[in-house]
Amino acid sequence: MQDTTVLSSTSLRPLFTLPVIVAALGYFVDVYDLLLFNIVRVPSLKDMGLSEADISLIGGRILNFQQAGLLLGGILWGILGDKRGRLSVLFGSIITYSLANIACGFVQDPEQYAWLRFVAGFGLAGELGAGITLVSEILPPHLRGYGSSLVASVGLLGAVVAYFTVTLFDWRTTYFIGGGLGLGLLLLRISVLESGMFKRVQGTNVSRGNFWALFRDWPSMLRYLRCMGIALPTYLVIGILATFSNEFGKAVGVQEAIQPGRGVMFTYIGIVAGDLFSGILSQWLQSRRKAVGLMMAFTFVCIVLYLFTGITSASTFYSVLLVMGFGIGYIAMFLTIAAESYGTNLRATATTSIANNVRATTLLTIPAFQVMKPTLGAVGSVAIVALVCFLLAIWSLVTMEETFGKDLDYSE
Repeated sequence: MQDTTVLSSTSLRPLFTLPVIVAALGYFVDVYDLLLFNIVRVPSLKDMGLSEADISLIGGRILNFQQAGLLLGGILWGILGDKRGRLSVLFGSIITYSLANIACGFVQDPEQYAWLRFVAGFGLAGELGAGITLVSEILPPHLRGYGSSLVASVGLLGAVVAYFTVTLFDWRTTYFIGGGLGLGLLLLRISVLESGMFKRVQGTNVSRGNFWALFRDWPSMLRYLRCMGIALPTYLVIGILATFSNEFGKAVGVQEAIQPGRGVMFTYIGIVAGDLFSGILSQWLQSRRKAVGLMMAFTFVCIVLYLFTGITSASTFYSVLLVMGFGIGYIAMFLTIAAESYGTNLRATATTSIANNVRATTLLTIPAFQVMKPTLGAVGSVAIVALVCFLLAIWSLVTMEETFGKDLDYSE
């Protein structure tokens, strides 16, 4: 294993090469576009003449269309990334979601809106997994943790920019901005070179992009589930604790009304800082598992503070969301672990599908939270969901292999 205690400025130069910078900017646009509908859902549907009840019902349906696009795209883009190359996914996905977002700026009908969000979700599914795969393959082993943290930290700022963009412009203009950012990024990608590891395996007869090979036997299935399992707390926080922060603020006794959009923004600011820190921490500990374990433990403490300490001040409530976001700032780390867990012929398929399957766990956790809420209340129901998520995450972390410093130039 390579010593990482001393890094010269020369050794850090690969972190600031064009592929890493473009991957970071790609994730920035990805997060901006992915969260945009959540932010403009009410004003956009109200502008189409829907009632408050219809906005809730139809808005949920449109969001489910977007999530369905993420699920399907996560599989298909991943397969394409291993069959045709990492860059083919980065080009294809950005064209797809950029044009879909521009079209959302012209939409007049909720049905069209739903299908356009499906297309946008499908396109967005390819961005993060392919970017992390490419960065993991082009960087030396002793810099992979730093590289993934850089990509995630820049990318997650897209959520903050999306929030402020919506406050400055009408909802249609924000979609045009998102599409324009994507097409601008496309021009930068023209100069990015393909992964050398992929080129080497491309010249062989090794089977590439076989999605079902990820589940060919019980150990393979467990490896995939562990890579997903360690990330369950991340979308528990993003999908429930931050998204429904107005409900939790009222439930714990915060006197001032909590704005969910503001809560999500503070959470993402924390995630940016956490992703930078977790990468550095993993390099210092020379362990992905130890770094994720410490971040996970910190998140658990923050959730207990959030739910059970009787916060009454809105500023304190937002502050806890910020530090809770810091705790789940190992999003890039869990995807780096996924990339490091698979050979070159399955790496993009695994990493891209895992990234989007974790995002889609909200399709299970949110209904579970809502079903229990009438009986147990917001705090009690989310506490049970959180307990299940953390038990699965801990099991995944304890039983998975350490991937720090692993040579990735191999095939399954």
